[in-house]
Amino acid sequence: MGDQIARGEEFMKKAEKKLSGWGLFGSKYDDAADLFDKAANCFKLAKSWDRAGAVYVKLASCHLKLDSKHEAAGAYANAAHCYKKTNIREAISCLEQAVHMFLDIGRLNMSARYYKEIAELYEQEQNLEQAVTYYEKAADLFQSEDVTTTANQCKQKIAEFSAKLEKYQRAIEIFEEIARHSIKNNLLKYGVRGHLLNAGICQLCRGDVVAINNALERYQELDPTFSGTRECKLLVDLEAAIDEEDVAKFTGCLKEYDSMTKLDEWRTTLLLRVKEALKAKELEEDDLT
Repeated sequence: MGDQIARGEEFMKKAEKKLSGWGLFGSKYDDAADLFDKAANCFKLAKSWDRAGAVYVKLASCHLKLDSKHEAAGAYANAAHCYKKTNIREAISCLEQAVHMFLDIGRLNMSARYYKEIAELYEQEQNLEQAVTYYEKAADLFQSEDVTTTANQCKQKIAEFSAKLEKYQRAIEIFEEIARHSIKNNLLKYGVRGHLLNAGICQLCRGDVVAINNALERYQELDPTFSGTRECKLLVDLEAAIDEEDVAKFTGCLKEYDSMTKLDEWRTTLLLRVKEALKAKELEEDDLT
């Protein structure tokens, strides 16, 4: 590792010397770029991620001097992938630079991919608001490039995080939109019941019994097979428990469903919110009597 760092530093010195010298028709930037690339590889082999990232940023500058935005964007992306291991903020900054350059040269698919990567980094940092912002940007670009499956994956994340942030109406609209698109696709239609269940859980979080009933009617019109599913039965039973303000019944319905189909972390979190609201209402009623 020490050898690789020494080699990297040697390549760096040579590259800086090239830049401070004189060269014909940008040849010094070409030469320096080649040396910076070698230096970055040495630092990567030594697992000196911050130094590798910094060198890739210098490499990107050389490519920009040569008016090569595609290579510059690639260098910024490489810098980001090094920084991801040590400095998330720098990683995001470099990915932003890469995205802007790919957008400039019309590489929308690459831009979408890196927007999604930025969203994932914000998700990793538990910054859900920023994650939503970048998943939206990614979804729009993937949609414009007809990469529907990945666009839907991004939309699913937007809906899930919107619900976690208590923006239930927005989450409902997105889950319903994904369900409407999926029902027309033979490969995706089997996932419709899950999307409708997610939308229904968000309806339960809003606590409007009339809206829940109306939504269940809509879901059965959208997918005629939905009424015969365990997901539909769960929503109907939970709606009845809420209407009756019966916490024990609500808990029983969840236990029965969970014994056969495990509820994931997201669904569990939201359903616990509904249960807590129901408990609070029950206590309030007890206090009044």
